[in-house]
Amino acid sequence: MPSPFPGMDPYLEDPGLWPDVHHNLISRIQGLLAAQLRPKYLVRVEERAYIADESNATFNPQLRVPDVEVVSRPGWEEVPFSPAGDASQLQVVEPILATTWFEEEIHEAFLKVIGRESRDVVAVIEILSPANKVAGASGRDSFERKRREIMYSPSHWVEIDLLRGKRAVPVPKKAGPYEYLVHVSKNGLRPRGLLYPVRISLRLPIIPIPLKPEDPDARLDLLAALDGAYDNGNYDLEIDYRREPNPPLSGKLAEWADQLLRSKGLR
Repeated sequence: MPSPFPGMDPYLEDPGLWPDVHHNLISRIQGLLAAQLRPKYLVRVEERAYIADESNATFNPQLRVPDVEVVSRPGWEEVPFSPAGDASQLQVVEPILATTWFEEEIHEAFLKVIGRESRDVVAVIEILSPANKVAGASGRDSFERKRREIMYSPSHWVEIDLLRGKRAVPVPKKAGPYEYLVHVSKNGLRPRGLLYPVRISLRLPIIPIPLKPEDPDARLDLLAALDGAYDNGNYDLEIDYRREPNPPLSGKLAEWADQLLRSKGLR
């Protein structure tokens, strides 16, 4: 069953669902591009890894335990505490083993287009995750380091942002209103790049994937990739369209989504 939305489905942005959506999107895009680019190019999945800990803006472990716990020895519960009392009555604090520092190793997948014979990296394709968009987060720092590395290399850069909220790339006001954004940075055009502002009510675009100078750009149909990911994840069985998406829509977008879902019998 396809998504009821004509383009990006805002319900897929849910932070609890997005990691699985991200994984399926990466796989579908790999398949679509590999079919076009063989035999000259290979499309490979790689990972960036970084550490998120308690100081990170997006760190939110499901299970938390106390950092430090001080307990009394059995039989001493009723003895009043007196720091200046008799030394013989002073309670000795005994250390216990406790988890006092949390950290998590995060792995984020991205795609590389590689020359099959030369093995050089022709293009890098990133699909943003929530942690890539939060200032001060380890995921944002990791993402920006990767982008800076590619921008100073001969490789092309493609950045697909299907999450509402702050953008990782500045967008001029002439772009008008939009909810999602695609950024294509061709090596020969830098510092300028192509921006695709995407409205939630419209079809996702077909974007160019730059290759070597002698070859025409590949064409990536983002809607086909999203539809395949939606079907592969069986998200229609998990999403309750009677509820508001997370993060929620507001104003005219919320009204438009409500009318759309009612017209499809989902509300």
